Amino acid sequence: MVLRPVMVNIKALDCPAVGRFWAEALGWTAYSAGVTTYVGPPGGLVWPDPVGLGIDVVPVPEPKSAAKNRVHLDLATTSSAHQAELVERLKALGATPAHVGQGNVPWTVLADPEGNEFCVPEPREIYRDTGPIAAVVVDCVDPRAMARFWGAAVDWTPHEVTDDQAVLRSAKGVGPYLEFLRTPDVKTVPDRVHLDLLPYPGDDQGAEVARLRALGATDLDVGQGEVPWTCLADPEGHEFCVLALP
Repeated sequence: MVLRPVMVNIKALDCPAVGRFWAEALGWTAYSAGVTTYVGPPGGLVWPDPVGLGIDVVPVPEPKSAAKNRVHLDLATTSSAHQAELVERLKALGATPAHVGQGNVPWTVLADPEGNEFCVPEPREIYRDTGPIAAVVVDCVDPRAMARFWGAAVDWTPHEVTDDQAVLRSAKGVGPYLEFLRTPDVKTVPDRVHLDLLPYPGDDQGAEVARLRALGATDLDVGQGEVPWTCLADPEGHEFCVLALP
């Protein structure tokens, strides 16, 4: 038994507008079949996507707090010129510069129209074949502990594990990376961005949830009520959901 990350879940006051932003930012398509807006590669809705992580924008009544999100996206660039062009295009779409204490760094920190931070890094060889989303980046206190939990929770392979950073990627060698970065601050507010996980066909959602609890996950009540997915938190409190098979 094992789970696969399938979506990045973003909470928003105006999910169609935020969905359109991310669709245009990534060169993807926004689909609004229900109350949420799903953003995925063009060519028709295919879920789960066999290579990348889609984005599911979910409506919520409360705006983002002033606190920096502890989960954010890094977007891939292919050259310095591409990085500069992408930053300008994102600003034209409604992104704004964000200041999170980054100082003088080679990447650009922006926020989407509702203040969710994301980064446009300088070209990096490791991101040459990820697609437009280079990485899902998670702030944490202990990257090694996060690597142990997430490496056992999902079918992604650790690529680097140090005291300062842990990096995982699909065992198939495709799609974005999952990166845990050591930060001095701790989680204080609910995550505005989180991962959604899905069992493989033939596996049992309930058994997977029990396995995650044994690994150190805890149950989470965010007011979800009776829903077909299970809300959990990892050992440092980052929220995530285990979806039911479609």
